[in-house]
Amino acid sequence: MSEEKYIRPSWDEYFIELANAAAKRATCDRGRSGCVIVKDKQVLVTGYVGSPMGLPHCDEVGHQFKKTMHEDGSVTNHCVRTVHAEQNAICQAAKRGIALEGATLYCRMTPCRVCAMLIINCGIKRVVCEKKYHAGLESEEMFKQASIELVFFEEEVLRYDKQ
Repeated sequence: MSEEKYIRPSWDEYFIELANAAAKRATCDRGRSGCVIVKDKQVLVTGYVGSPMGLPHCDEVGHQFKKTMHEDGSVTNHCVRTVHAEQNAICQAAKRGIALEGATLYCRMTPCRVCAMLIINCGIKRVVCEKKYHAGLESEEMFKQASIELVFFEEEVLRYDKQ
């Protein structure tokens, strides 16, 4: 009887699994996303998609859509009821007085433009995403300009359903 040798996950695999565990707390079914921010192989904070404290969640009252018109003339719907996982993690760090300078952020997909700006200004130096976000090219370029390392586990692109 031969036993397969156990292979421990890499640090990146481990922290992506923790981000996915945090995502299970998310309260918007359009993007059940989670985030973990780590420094020196230690978890500093976590976050997940959810409404601001005390306000109703998408899972309770439905989505709050806003239309966005893009430069190419296309129009998309975005749920604006929730705070993104990355934003919630950064807020948790601020509430707890935890510096994020030099940290690594783990998340489900390429952060949006607003999250990317916050990540840059926090001093986070590395972002590890499980997959790509269909509207993530601008964030990718911003990270490049800011000298933030961006790593993708998979080249698969995640898309939200148009509603």
